[in-house]
Amino acid sequence: MLKGKHIIIGITGSIAAYKAATLIRLLVKRGAEVKVIMTPLAKEFITPLTIATLCKNPILVDFYNPENGDWNSHVDLGLWADLYLIAPATANTMAKMATGVADNLLLTTYLSAKCPVMVAPAMDLDMYQHPATQQNICTLQNRGNVIIEAATGELASGLSGKGRMEEPEVIADAVERFFASQRRFEGKTVLITSGPTYEPIDPVRFIGNYSSGKMGKSIAEVFLAQGANVIFITGPTANIPLGDNLDVVKVKTAAEMHAAAVSYFPSADIAIMAAAVADFTPEISSDTKIKREGDSLTLVLKPTKDIAAELGKQKGPSQVLVGFALETNNEAQNAAKKLASKGLDFIVLNSLNDTGAGFGFDTNKVTIIHKSGESVPFDLKPKNQVAADIVDVIHRYQSGS
Repeated sequence: MLKGKHIIIGITGSIAAYKAATLIRLLVKRGAEVKVIMTPLAKEFITPLTIATLCKNPILVDFYNPENGDWNSHVDLGLWADLYLIAPATANTMAKMATGVADNLLLTTYLSAKCPVMVAPAMDLDMYQHPATQQNICTLQNRGNVIIEAATGELASGLSGKGRMEEPEVIADAVERFFASQRRFEGKTVLITSGPTYEPIDPVRFIGNYSSGKMGKSIAEVFLAQGANVIFITGPTANIPLGDNLDVVKVKTAAEMHAAAVSYFPSADIAIMAAAVADFTPEISSDTKIKREGDSLTLVLKPTKDIAAELGKQKGPSQVLVGFALETNNEAQNAAKKLASKGLDFIVLNSLNDTGAGFGFDTNKVTIIHKSGESVPFDLKPKNQVAADIVDVIHRYQSGS
C-alpha cells in the first residue's frame, strides 16, 4: 500500500521519540521512502544516527549543513512529500503550528508543505487536557490536519491517563488507511449543485437566499481529494473550489440549474443536491427597472422545477442521489417526507434552530437520513469535516459496508 510513497517524519522533543524508530521501520518495511526532520531537542531523546540508519536517509535538523553550507530547503521538502507525519508532536510544537511560528526546520517545512499532514500528540495528561492544547488541536483539525488521537495509559511522569503517543503499529495502519482513502472515488463522476439561485424581478432586483455555497464547496473538495471527477454546478457565489478533475458550470436561476443538472446527471455516478434552489420565481420578469409607483407592488410567483425530484425519476439502479433539507420546524418529519417523495438515497438534514448551522457559517450540524429509515446524527463540526462525514456515508453505502 505504501510502495513509492514519500513520507516526512517530524520528531519533536518528547520521551515518545523512541517510538519513532519503530514507526520508521514499519513504514520503510511497507514500501515508503522516509525522510526525517528532528527538532534540536529531539536529539536529546534519540540519536540521529539511529534514525538515519532506519530511514536510510540523512537526518535534517538545521536550516543548513554547518560542515559544507548546503541549504536544507523546506520548500523542496514540502513538495517532495506525499505525507508529513509529526510523531511525536509535543504541546509546544502544536501550539507553534497553530499560530504559525517558524523557528526550526520542522515548522518551516510544515508551513510550506503542500501535502496532507498527520499529527500524533504526546504529552502528560494535564498538558493534553489543558484548554489551550485542546483549542490548538481543534485549530489544526479545522485546517485539515489529521490528528491521531493520543492513547490512554502510563505516562513518563508516573501518572496514568490520556496523552501517550499512539503505538507505532496503530499509526502505520492509520497511514495506510489514509492513503487508501485518498483515491477511493477514482474513476467516479460526482455531480454537485451548490450555492443560491437568483430569480430576476427586473434587471436590478431578484429573489434569492443567504446560501454561501460553503457546504457544496467543501463536499467538492473532499471528492476531488479522493480522486473523483467533479461536475460543480454553482449559483452566484465566489466560493468555487479549484483543482484538477473539476468542471465548473455557473448558473444564476433555478431554471438554469435544472437544465444543467438534468443534462449532466446521466453521466454521474453520484449526485449531491447541496444548492439552495428557489421554490418560486416571478411569473413575469420585467426587462426594464420597475419604478416605484403607488404604495404597493404585487409579485405573482410560480413554482420552479424540482431538480431533486426530476433526477429521482431518472435515477438508475447504480446511481446515488443525495438531497439536503434545511428546516425550521418539524425537521425530521419534513426531511423524511422529502426523502421519500423525491426518490433520494439519503437526505442531509440541518436546522436553522441549531446554533452554528445553516447559511453563512463555517460550521454545520447535520443528521443523515437513509432511505431505509436509519438516521445518523453528527455533532456541530467545521463544514470540511461535515463534508468528509457525508462522503464516508456514501462510500460505505456504495461498498456495501
